[in-house]
Amino acid sequence: MYYSYCESPIGPLLLTGDRNELSGLFFSTGSKARGADESWERYDEPFRKAAKQIEQYFSGQRKSFDLDLAPHGTEFQLDVLTALLEIPFGETRSYADIAERVGRPKAVRAVGAANGRNPIALIIPCHRVIGKNGSLTGFGGGLDAKQYLLEHELGRSGLFA
Repeated sequence: MYYSYCESPIGPLLLTGDRNELSGLFFSTGSKARGADESWERYDEPFRKAAKQIEQYFSGQRKSFDLDLAPHGTEFQLDVLTALLEIPFGETRSYADIAERVGRPKAVRAVGAANGRNPIALIIPCHRVIGKNGSLTGFGGGLDAKQYLLEHELGRSGLFA
């Protein structure tokens, strides 16, 4: 497994994958903060395209990503990730909306768990999923980062706290 880091307004982002596909994007903050495993090899070249697109996203020049992705998960988790990719930039959906979208309307908690296991955060926009009442709920990168990302997509981002 190869890895690289790219800078962002919400802290360094860890990118993982092989020479062709991105299989992970992890935050350096929050409950799911992650660093590189010592068995991985630092190799920046395969991640230059992803890093450039992330830079464009944060500078307001990009609203979607065009990358080869290789997320890992169960069939249900991958269905949830596919549904997340369908949420437009600047919009949100509830966990119930996603459960409905994947054909399992009673599986709201399972959707929440699958959302929380998203291995390619930001690019697969799990930050766009909120509580049914509009509340910001758990986010592996921390609620401050989630708030920042949502505000950024609405054109209102300020400094990351």
